[in-house]
Amino acid sequence: MARAVGKMWERYCLRPALESSPTFIPVFLYGTAWKKEQSADLVYTAVNAGFRAIDTAAQPRHYQEDSVGDGIRRAIADGIVRREDLYVQTKFSPIGAQDPNNMPYDPETSVTEQVQTSVKSSLHNLRPDLDPASVDDAYIDTLVIHSPLRTVEMTLEAWSALETYVPHRIRNLGISNCSLPVLRELNDSPRVKVKPAVVQNRFYEDTLFDVSLRAFCRDHQIIYQSFWTLTANPDLMRSTPVQQLATRTDISAAAALYTLVMGLGNITVLNGTKNEGRMREDLAAPKKVEDFTQAQPEQWQQILKGFRALIEEE
Repeated sequence: MARAVGKMWERYCLRPALESSPTFIPVFLYGTAWKKEQSADLVYTAVNAGFRAIDTAAQPRHYQEDSVGDGIRRAIADGIVRREDLYVQTKFSPIGAQDPNNMPYDPETSVTEQVQTSVKSSLHNLRPDLDPASVDDAYIDTLVIHSPLRTVEMTLEAWSALETYVPHRIRNLGISNCSLPVLRELNDSPRVKVKPAVVQNRFYEDTLFDVSLRAFCRDHQIIYQSFWTLTANPDLMRSTPVQQLATRTDISAAAALYTLVMGLGNITVLNGTKNEGRMREDLAAPKKVEDFTQAQPEQWQQILKGFRALIEEE
């Protein structure tokens, strides 16, 4: 299991990658998909509200990575945060996930060249200062393969290309939209030098809430990142455990669902709200739930047990 730093409701320390310094990942990541022209302002607002982790992608189809960088740079320039206090994560998106008319690389080149061009554009987009020369100081805390490529061999080629940037320009690697067999291959293959540090998947019923995959993650120091947590789970939102926790801790049902997912252990959650008030409320919720777990441990365990039963995790 990945090591919680301080308390499990704050952040985790990712498994070490080569000789890199420890990387800390907060329990909430601000998700930037589908923010379009609002991306810069919303990222700035999120950082100002207290988010210290940002998730984006080199995929113009759904993300504006350059605008995400603008929002981060504004927050740094205004003294709200230092770059070293942020966890910044982006993705290499394979051809099938891209808009054919707007890609960050040439699809006719090799997988290795696609990765290299994508990483170069991400480092430029996420550089710490407006000065283009600051790209020399740019780094990415974790770079995620957005989804497995068409074959295992191509996925391993992309992974090997990313490994060449670790630990200096990229600190850690991960994969998204990933099945357990693919994750096993990446984690166990003798060709892989940098083991996966994170897996970002939809947490929903269609994948049986990734119970087996999450168990593998716990056993191998891999952080599971839950996305689509609210949208895909309206029944969970209305469930008795979620409503009980919301009532007893005076938080919203959405925040209660987020924190119950976190309570399963080794999990961080993407949060994409555009509302500043909800940002602050959601960020405050883990501390309220932590206080509840300490004051009423038996009630907390009963609620968590009920939630585990709903997702068939024994």
